[in-house]
Amino acid sequence: MTAVTGAHVLVTGGSEGIGLATAAAFAARGARVSLVARDPAKLAAARDRLGGLPAVASADVTDRVALARAFGELVTAQGPVDILVTAAGASEPGRFTELDDDAFARQLDLNVLGTVHACRLVVADMCARRRGHLVLVSSVAGFLGIYGFSAYAPTKFAVRGFGEALRAELAPCGVRVSIVYPPDTDTPGLRRENERKPAETKAISATIPPVPAERVAAAIVRGVERDRLAVTVDPLSWLLLRAGGLCDPVLRRIEDRTVRRVQRRGV
Repeated sequence: MTAVTGAHVLVTGGSEGIGLATAAAFAARGARVSLVARDPAKLAAARDRLGGLPAVASADVTDRVALARAFGELVTAQGPVDILVTAAGASEPGRFTELDDDAFARQLDLNVLGTVHACRLVVADMCARRRGHLVLVSSVAGFLGIYGFSAYAPTKFAVRGFGEALRAELAPCGVRVSIVYPPDTDTPGLRRENERKPAETKAISATIPPVPAERVAAAIVRGVERDRLAVTVDPLSWLLLRAGGLCDPVLRRIEDRTVRRVQRRGV
């Protein structure tokens, strides 16, 4: 089992949402926490919210040079990274026929390559020390394609595949991997996403209320302590992940019926 107390936990996307809530949860368990995010002002506010405890460094996870510099500063300040949480990510929903190519490129760079870049910066050291834990934040959209997420869902499917491949490669050197599948979560990111969702996507999302970010954070800490590969937050996500193939026909019928209803109304 991965020990949390005294561990150096580095969180990308740590200035708000799931990242900030996760940092707070680990800090409450006695971990040394570091935050990376793009916006220095948001980072400063996040540090204040956590009582000034975490070390922070500003970098965009899509910029490998800046990210390496930020990680280096935090390792110097806090020691080697024991647990990495890759919470940096974003969704740009929209119908495939209305999304431009750049929307796909942006989400691929941020959600997939941003995760890869962060892992590259810690894996070699973790393997050398024969301990460490990677926590990759995917999404329910990482195992269930949903109307309006033709650009976002593939990136979260990719995070899942990346994490599962890493688990196999890193297990012999004692490094653990967890992949987190949160449903809609009450965060600033979701509020920004909701401003862009097609009406059909809003109707599908409305069937399940968003969960608090703190609930996702608690599941992450629990998943790390128990060395779980798959970390889900609610019973429905757990069921869909484990019995998705059996549930797919029913889920597709529900989704298609919701889309037809919205389109008939002309919303």
